[in-house]
Amino acid sequence: MNRLLTVGEMTAADRAAIAGGVPSLELMERAGLGVARAVMAWGLRTPVAVLCGPGNNGGDGFVAARHLAHFGWSTRVGCSLGRERLSGDARIMAERWPGPIEPATPALLEGVGIVVDGLFGAGLARPIEGELATLVEAVNRSGARVVAIDVPSGVEGDSGAVLGNAIRADRTVTFFRKKPGHLLYPGRGLCGPVDLVQIGIPESVLDAIRPRAFENGPALWRDARPALRADGHKYARGHALVVGGPAERAGAARLAGLAALRMGAGLVTLAVPKSSMAVYAARPAALMIEGDFARALKDERRNAVLIGPGNGVGAVTRGRVLQVLKRKRAAVLDADALSSFEGRAKTLFRAIAGETVLTPHDGEYARLFSHGGDRLARARAAAEESGAVVVLKGADSVIAAPDGRAAINANAPPSLATAGSGDVLGGMIVGLLAQGMPAFEAAAMAVWMHGRAAARIGPGLIADDLVAAPAEDAG
Repeated sequence: MNRLLTVGEMTAADRAAIAGGVPSLELMERAGLGVARAVMAWGLRTPVAVLCGPGNNGGDGFVAARHLAHFGWSTRVGCSLGRERLSGDARIMAERWPGPIEPATPALLEGVGIVVDGLFGAGLARPIEGELATLVEAVNRSGARVVAIDVPSGVEGDSGAVLGNAIRADRTVTFFRKKPGHLLYPGRGLCGPVDLVQIGIPESVLDAIRPRAFENGPALWRDARPALRADGHKYARGHALVVGGPAERAGAARLAGLAALRMGAGLVTLAVPKSSMAVYAARPAALMIEGDFARALKDERRNAVLIGPGNGVGAVTRGRVLQVLKRKRAAVLDADALSSFEGRAKTLFRAIAGETVLTPHDGEYARLFSHGGDRLARARAAAEESGAVVVLKGADSVIAAPDGRAAINANAPPSLATAGSGDVLGGMIVGLLAQGMPAFEAAAMAVWMHGRAAARIGPGLIADDLVAAPAEDAG
């Protein structure tokens, strides 16, 4: 259920189901019933206005209206086209609606407590304008609760982009599988909770479609998660090396190192400047320190390296990154390790080999890449260009692999926007890489657990809180 389908892939799934013997009207009937159930689940015996567009979303709306009326709900239907101008399954379902079909105008909203938005689906390709834009604005001002069919009208299903303006829904009902636009902002902020309704499309249709995007969660990486063994020992759990910076930025390496330990790495060493050894000596006792970067890197037992947090931007950090990559060990490049290659991105990409993860936020991304489009498209393009797994960090973080796989994360609370939280995430990833987890799965698992830990901690979170229990509730 964590697979995401683009609008085109969902259309292919519908067609495959119909070709396999599932009547299209049956799919629409089940979809509309699912929408009606979402309305009734609120338990509000209030008048309902169902807004229907010209396509299949409108057909779903007519079905929902019929079921609501059948169960005794006061229901009015407005359509952006006259009944006679509808076609296909939408026209058939309009003919099965026993009541009048009114114009879809703001007047339809008077006195209603719930609006069902069936104007436009996820495949909308042009901005909503004119009278329909006025209707969208009226819905948003009405104070009524809104259930959106598929996506809120005005939201593009593949990217989450808003085309002109869009309806703000309190709940969205979609079918078979979610779409990227349900998880990517700004669309995600307009959907409310998303109900996934199964309408009779067989799971087997996915075999031919082979979707490559996922909602991040344990199902994606559980099988690759490192397992503790009763006869294991610390050396079998990997040795992570975290490259630290000057004394005034020592906190970044400490947070990352502790996070790597919490994720299960058997040993963690901080490679720090000799001039800062006295400050780092006050580290947590479980972390080892080494005052010679070259010597620290030379030890082959240190099989995964995190470089960047608190290191400083410039030639020294850039040179150390290239030394790390030359060793072909699993590596996480974050923060200053990325910014140090501004204007020299191709030098970095040519050096990448083995299991490598880049963790840019939008500003760091812009220093290395020039790709446009939505976050999913940009993360995928960056992964393909660099040859590394890319974690494009944000409220809707995207984890993308060079082979086209991608996961959108949806569990991160806003409290994660605090100093040091990215250092913790880098440490979590390198801790998993040290244990031999593949880069894509390690990054996806760490991002999900990072969000899960933050949600459990709640408001007032600081980065130090995250390292206390990032390995709990891993699914």
